Amino acid sequence: MKLWRTPFDQAEKAIRPAKVLIDKERCKGCGYCVEFCPRGALVMSDELSSKGYTLAAVADESKCLGCGLCDILCPEFAIHVVSNDNES
Repeated sequence: MKLWRTPFDQAEKAIRPAKVLIDKERCKGCGYCVEFCPRGALVMSDELSSKGYTLAAVADESKCLGCGLCDILCPEFAIHVVSNDNES
């Protein structure tokens, strides 16, 4: 379906490429980021941290919306979402 007009805030709401950075020393494997990721970009890996926790990992970076929900939900502040766009 082709729209004959576009929303005024289309550029602001468009999906921007983003990169999810996970601090392996801070992650305690709670799984909140994996459970609440709207696109399923994150998974719990088999990798263990130095403290013995199962780590979260990025399964498919192309699925990431850059919404930052994982960053907000992480109780240990182990996740940071960085925008890949060249505008900023």
